Amino acid sequence: MSAGKRQRGFTYLGILISVAVMGAGLAAFAEIASHAAQREREAELLFRGNQYREGIASYYKLEGRYPQSLEQLLENKGMPVRHLRKLYADPMTGEADWVVVGAPDGGIMGVRSRSEAAPVKTGNFSIPNQSFADAQRYCDWQFVHSPPGLPPAVEKSASK
Repeated sequence: MSAGKRQRGFTYLGILISVAVMGAGLAAFAEIASHAAQREREAELLFRGNQYREGIASYYKLEGRYPQSLEQLLENKGMPVRHLRKLYADPMTGEADWVVVGAPDGGIMGVRSRSEAAPVKTGNFSIPNQSFADAQRYCDWQFVHSPPGLPPAVEKSASK
């Protein structure tokens, strides 16, 4: 075998190794980018879920009962009070398909995501969200307003 053919073989091998290394690097980058995007959606889920919880608490404080629909949080008919700026979409599903958590005496006392995906965040939650640390799925993160002395939530099957 001549030296020229041997040289071309090493060049070809070098190019193959370079392509393999670049492919592995791009795969690692894609994994990191995907993980970062999921963390952003989680942060948005926490923000939006807490907005619903606070809106429901505001409605409950003013009316003495839970709203019958999420739309009631946008504006009270009797008073010009907005308990929620807008109806948010679930960032994990990309749609306004929240599962509502029903109050024992009727109405809506909270919302949760439909997503069955496992969360990245497993700790360091704010005080109202401490129970999320043990959750295995996003749908286990329930954003519920529960005044003292009220029985635990009863989940409704219909979304609002």
